[in-house]
Order: sequence, then structure tokens, then C-alpha cells
Amino acid sequence: MKLSTKGRYGVAAMYDLAIHYGQGPISLKSVAQRQDISEHYLEQLMGILRKAGYIKSIRGAQGGYSLTKEPSLISVGDIIRVMEGPIAPVDCLLDDSCGDSNYCDKAGMCVTRGVWAKVRDSINNVLDSISLADLCREEQAKRS
Repeated sequence: MKLSTKGRYGVAAMYDLAIHYGQGPISLKSVAQRQDISEHYLEQLMGILRKAGYIKSIRGAQGGYSLTKEPSLISVGDIIRVMEGPIAPVDCLLDDSCGDSNYCDKAGMCVTRGVWAKVRDSINNVLDSISLADLCREEQAKRS
């Protein structure tokens, strides 16, 4: 499983907003510059994050973007799932029907499906265990 730039840049942008949490709206341009992301592409990503309810936008000269929740309440997993969709190393895990898969006729009796489910669950557990606040603390520890 490989994350696209959509997921990676989404996390980077959210991390940038978390670093500046409580400082008012942060301009798209400043986030794009700090994270080395195209402004145009970042604008598209911010639209996805806004629709998901993780950020809000403020118009005007002093406008920009800010988080709608404290950084400790937003996990990397939340962001990745919004940007990338469900985390599944194989297509048959995209169905919640416990073995009744539209992707594979053998899903109900597949021996390896359990392995892939454990991989998915492990990835989700790791991503969900890391909050934006954790990333901010990590960065501060590196600077010290």
C-alpha cells in the first residue's frame, strides 16, 4: 500500500495548521511555502478537509484556514482516511460483508484474507494512535 501525495500533503498541511493552532487563521500561501506544496493543489486539498469538518476557512485580508478541533483530537488516521479513502491493502477488505465480496468469489473461504485484515488493522491502529498534537510535540523535541 502506498499513500498518494493527496494523503501525505493533507497530513503536512494539517500539521502546519496544528503548529499554529490558536494563532488565528493561517494563509494558504504561508502553508504552501512552509510545506513546499503547490498553492493550487493545496487549495484542492483544503476543500476536502473543510468538507470533512476538520478545518474552517475565513475570507478576507486577514483570512485563512484553522483547525476546527484541538490538535490532540485529530489523528493522522482521520486525515488519511478523508484524503485517501478506506485503508485496505487488498480490495476484498473494502466490503464490510464479512466474506461476501464483490471483488473476489473466494473471499468467504480465502486463507490469506485474514492476513490482509491484520495488516489493515495494524496500519489503522498506528495511524489512529498518532495525533496532530503528537506530531507537534515530536517537532518541538527535535528542535530542543
